[in-house]
Amino acid sequence: MLKKIKQTKSEKILVIFILTLGIFTFGSFSIIKNKCLFVKKHNPEKLKFKNPENIAILNAPCGNVIIELYPSIAPNSVERFKVLIRSKEYNNVAFHRVIKNVLVQAGDLKFGKKNNLNYAFIGTGESGYGTINSEIDKNFDFKKGSVALARENKMNTEDSQFFILLQDAPLFEGEYSPVGKVIYGLEVLKKIKYNEKTEYVLRPDFINNFNMLID
Repeated sequence: MLKKIKQTKSEKILVIFILTLGIFTFGSFSIIKNKCLFVKKHNPEKLKFKNPENIAILNAPCGNVIIELYPSIAPNSVERFKVLIRSKEYNNVAFHRVIKNVLVQAGDLKFGKKNNLNYAFIGTGESGYGTINSEIDKNFDFKKGSVALARENKMNTEDSQFFILLQDAPLFEGEYSPVGKVIYGLEVLKKIKYNEKTEYVLRPDFINNFNMLID
């Protein structure tokens, strides 16, 4: 018969300490790992909108980003944006360019798709729909949350890529075609993966899906 070994008081304290430390470490790791833990969720079905036909919902890793589009400011740009959203072209496309607390950029339909990611050329891809002319509104304030079509280093080269500002950018005024503004979920975009050393992201986050509230 085996003799039961009694733990000393100090041994019991040590066991409790180790267990407590393990629970604390695991909990801390879980919090750090889950970057979306404290991000507010926005359900468009529970919200009311003045112009529901111009509401787009971008679903990112940490939740929904709800965008109000402005066809009265840039009708052709907004129409292109809506066409790409409705055709599901943006689904599973990378946030390939992210500047921490400044902007996030996505929409490379050729080199930014999850199943065809090409780091050598990402950011240079076309949509296949052709380019459209710039629609510059010098009275549009590029405030935090503004959404605009990206372009090359010359006007009239807008296509499918777009960016969303995470801070005010007055220098962008008169330079880009605005398509709308984030009205809910800007905090979701602040959780998008970024690289401290470069604007372009290795193993980036992706748009899960992008839909119009009313198809």
